[in-house]
Amino acid sequence: MKVLSLVANRYAPFYQKQIEVLESHGINFTHVSPRKQSHNHGVRQESTRTVSDYLRMYPTVFRKSFSDYDLVHANFGLTAPFAIAQPNRPIVLTLWGSDLSGEYGLFVKHCTKYCQEVIVRSEEMRDELSGDVHIIPSGIDMEQFRPCPQTNAQQSVGWDSSTKHVLFPYHPSRSVKNYPLAERVVKAVNKRHSERVHLQTVYDVNHDEVPTYMNAADALLLTSNREGSPNTVKEAMACNTPVVSTDVGDVGERLSGVKQSAVCQNGSELIESLLEILETGEPSDGRANVQDMSLERMGKRIIKLYEQAIM
Repeated sequence: MKVLSLVANRYAPFYQKQIEVLESHGINFTHVSPRKQSHNHGVRQESTRTVSDYLRMYPTVFRKSFSDYDLVHANFGLTAPFAIAQPNRPIVLTLWGSDLSGEYGLFVKHCTKYCQEVIVRSEEMRDELSGDVHIIPSGIDMEQFRPCPQTNAQQSVGWDSSTKHVLFPYHPSRSVKNYPLAERVVKAVNKRHSERVHLQTVYDVNHDEVPTYMNAADALLLTSNREGSPNTVKEAMACNTPVVSTDVGDVGERLSGVKQSAVCQNGSELIESLLEILETGEPSDGRANVQDMSLERMGKRIIKLYEQAIM
């Protein structure tokens, strides 16, 4: 099967993992992105792209739709109009979360009506749409993300083992991630915790290094205003790293019943939950709750939708 894949950022780690598992099942991809990209483009590059950047995709998409592709897979809502505007191939659309709840959310919702299959990351996203919508959370590499001794991980990343470390795995400039709230939470916890608590902002590192940072951390702190199905939460769970998060996307569903983790409604709850988790000092049991989120399972479900789209 040959797929023309439209994607906002082809070097986003979760997208690359998705492509790898689909290619292992014999799917061939051609990627079309808003502008020239490199491996140095982080996920935060999405927020710097303009409508004009996306518009420049269309001539390529239109031309390639006359080639021997079986379908077009639009990854991210703002690529959907260009998939719809090509006249020849069926369309699978995957929404990532911020595309549905962001500035162009209403327009993206309208686009879903013209796609053969629509994939979302969470029940919350599905509830915003009409029609037959499929929930397929992005998968994680369970071999790559696994528990390892915290002391070894902290030595590898150069963190002081005599203090507590709270991981914030995004660039502080990404407003949707709400870094100022993370700062306020950790500042408040520092006033009450017996040990020093350090907020570690980690971004633009090689994805192969992320499991080490996850294992080095005493907790992952997610303060986002909105999400779809954040991979960072599932990756932390796979490492048995405690997670404290705002109630966004499918985080509540993912962390339901997980020990040493919390989903919070406001800043006060974030402070109290993080303080309690750090004082307890135990790992979570998240890995046992994320076994069904493997890349292989995700890939098979996407392929099934590909087959449905071209029937």
